Amino acid sequence: MKLLVKIISISLLALVIFAIGIGAGYFLRDYVVKDQPTDAASQDIGLYWEVWNRVEEQFYGGVPDESNVTYGAIKGSLSVLDDPYTIFLEPEPAAQEKASLEGQFGGIGAFVRRDEAGRVILEPMRDQAAEQAGLQTDDVLIGIDDTKITPEMTTDEIVALIRGEVGSEVILTVEREGEVEPVKLTVVRAIIQTPSVTWRTLEEDPAIGYIQMTSFTERSGDELSQALDDLLAQGAKTFVFDLRRNGGGLLDTAINVASEFLRDGIVLKEDRQNEGQRVYDVRGGGQLLDQPLVVLVDGGTASASEIVAGALQDYGRATLIGEKTFGKGSVQLIYELSDKSRLHVTVAKWFTPNGNLIDGVGLKPDVEVLFSEEDHQTGRDPQLERAISFLQNEEYAKKSSKK
Repeated sequence: MKLLVKIISISLLALVIFAIGIGAGYFLRDYVVKDQPTDAASQDIGLYWEVWNRVEEQFYGGVPDESNVTYGAIKGSLSVLDDPYTIFLEPEPAAQEKASLEGQFGGIGAFVRRDEAGRVILEPMRDQAAEQAGLQTDDVLIGIDDTKITPEMTTDEIVALIRGEVGSEVILTVEREGEVEPVKLTVVRAIIQTPSVTWRTLEEDPAIGYIQMTSFTERSGDELSQALDDLLAQGAKTFVFDLRRNGGGLLDTAINVASEFLRDGIVLKEDRQNEGQRVYDVRGGGQLLDQPLVVLVDGGTASASEIVAGALQDYGRATLIGEKTFGKGSVQLIYELSDKSRLHVTVAKWFTPNGNLIDGVGLKPDVEVLFSEEDHQTGRDPQLERAISFLQNEEYAKKSSKK
């Protein structure tokens, strides 16, 4: 058994863009391979074989081969942990995961998430392969090639099926509002490189600088610094930092991003099962330490995004506007097993500077503003509108000037 140490999975709302230099953007990697001793078989394994022998003798129908039985038993065992991030990947999806981290596999250019009903929702990125193939926002994924999507599948497993060699095709079967029958889309996988940060001054008020960050990659810190340089040069006095639908990325980048807005203090606390608590501090040198700041969040704000938003909220540095965040605040180690399958194991949880648990809880916005289906259809953004009115409020401006 091999252990790949410090592969920290920090993206749940999986942005399916896999590119050289970006493919590893959702894991903090520091590979150290160690031989791990295997535990002696539990005496309860006898009960397992007692059951399975009866099945083989009596079951009416075909019995899966030994490897599939083993994989099923492993997945069943892990399910009792009630942790969606402690998962087992069979050799094929494990190989795809490994290759994508090495920048060898392509994606479709879409966001993948589960809604409250457990459905897998897709949202295409603008001008990327998925959109060009006809994928529409809020399409519900029900199949990938010949594989049917089931409630038991994790987001990681679904993403692994979508991934593939650049130039190869993947067939997505989706349910779409207004369509009676499922829609099949053929998407050609591609290497998709897009900036993670975009910015502008707002037409409604040029004194407001708007920054949107879609992920936390190796380049995101530099891109944010460039955005702040440009917006300050244009005369921006107040700022909106949009972390909606940002599923996370590199922990190191999250620390750097938070440090752009905080003078000092703790960014987050990490609590490990056998190692106690580790603290990550602000690194200093930030450009935006006093200017009024609103952070936009929603149910797609996860992991590294929640680290940044949580720190800014705890210190009162920013006002969070929008909807409750996803609640992904855990760290996974990835073990490569003897048959090339992989095991993800949760080994740590994240807490905000004030000690608030992120995982399974999420962050509650200071000002809740819902984004309705009607808003989506009409192109209205009530959360951004509320942020603008909040920053333009004279009482808030006076409060900020006294800091």
